[in-house]
Amino acid sequence: MANDPLFILIAVLMVGVVGILLFGIGSFAKGGEFNKKYANKAMRWRIIAQFAAVVLILLFVWLRGGN
Repeated sequence: MANDPLFILIAVLMVGVVGILLFGIGSFAKGGEFNKKYANKAMRWRIIAQFAAVVLILLFVWLRGGN
């Protein structure tokens, strides 16, 4: 499974989601003008990345038989 390109893409996307989440939490912790400027953008990107990850996970399960 680790050699499957779709699995690798899913793993990279999930790491990206975690990175975006940490950036959003960091901007929230920093507060001030930085938070006002980037917090909503970061959380929008996180939601988009999570959606893509879920869709790819479902596609992976469907293509691999789902057993």
